[in-house]
Amino acid sequence: MSWSSRDLAYMEMAYSLAEKARGRTSPNPSVGAVLVKRDKIVGWGFHREAGQPHAEIVALDRAGRQAKGATLYLTLEPCVHWGRTPPCVDRLLGSDLKRIVISSYDPNPLVHRKGAARLQQAGIKVEVGLLGHLNQRLNEFYFKYITGRVPFVTLKAALSLDGKIAAVSGHSRWISCQESRYFVQHLRAEHDAVLVGLNTVLVDNPRLSLRLPDLSRKKWYRVVLDAFLRFPARARLLEKPEEGQVIIFTGPEISESRAKRLRRKGAEIIQVPAADGKLDLRSVLEELGRREIAAVLVEGGAATLTSFLQHKLADKIYLFLAPRLIGGEKSLTLFEGPGAIRVAESIELKNLRHFSIKNDIIIEGYF
Repeated sequence: MSWSSRDLAYMEMAYSLAEKARGRTSPNPSVGAVLVKRDKIVGWGFHREAGQPHAEIVALDRAGRQAKGATLYLTLEPCVHWGRTPPCVDRLLGSDLKRIVISSYDPNPLVHRKGAARLQQAGIKVEVGLLGHLNQRLNEFYFKYITGRVPFVTLKAALSLDGKIAAVSGHSRWISCQESRYFVQHLRAEHDAVLVGLNTVLVDNPRLSLRLPDLSRKKWYRVVLDAFLRFPARARLLEKPEEGQVIIFTGPEISESRAKRLRRKGAEIIQVPAADGKLDLRSVLEELGRREIAAVLVEGGAATLTSFLQHKLADKIYLFLAPRLIGGEKSLTLFEGPGAIRVAESIELKNLRHFSIKNDIIIEGYF
């Protein structure tokens, strides 16, 4: 199908609108909409957060009577089912639109191709596929979660040029620069939860909070893997419950008195299967998915990052490469364990992108 330059421009506008709510709509997708009539934009909108009107409804409300005979540019197929809001297709069918250009089908089995089909059956001209590849990137968290009901997993690590993520003492503050750490705050804001292992809590005692402005309404989870429930009751994570729900995953055999003490401080304790002192990460992800957590940022430490890599449960990684050498045979690396026997058996990243922040080099890749 051939698209005009105007079609391309209007859909790019719709995507720029969708980007405004990145990280705020979970477990819903980010969607933008532009209504055009006689080469004039008469309505526009984007989905701000779950439970609020979808992008096409916002655009229709803004356009009012001018929507009649207009063309709608929509980044994702409209829904046909009741959720937290009514089906968007019903409203579109009653709006006398002339043409609807949809960038991508919705992967949700409840919606997939059904929204477009209903519009076509009603006699509306529907075209699908313009800039569809942008949706794969914009809504990669949603695409995985809605089809598998487990969160998209992003690994993040700061490491030295010789591949170390901490000194021999375990100390890791700070390998990357302050500007890179600010970028990590943006990464957190795009995800629903941050996940670390117990050693990170014991060594760094982090807050794992969101420190960007205008995120007070965002539902945020701070997740800790702790097989034997050794989580310290005085950890900074428990000081301010308003900074995000703390979830501690632990094994089947724990001290119930310690669990009660942590629950009183606001932590949620979830027991999952474990073997040889290691939690079943698939069970962890399934539990997070049941809580509508669509995207998790794994920030370490070495044992936790290694477990996700070994079990091939990560989708994406950000490596913050800092211009320093730490050294030490016993200093921790990103990927511990026995390692690959041959280079051909190693993990190779795909779809790489890299950029610089001050003197750090950030490498983004997919597994």
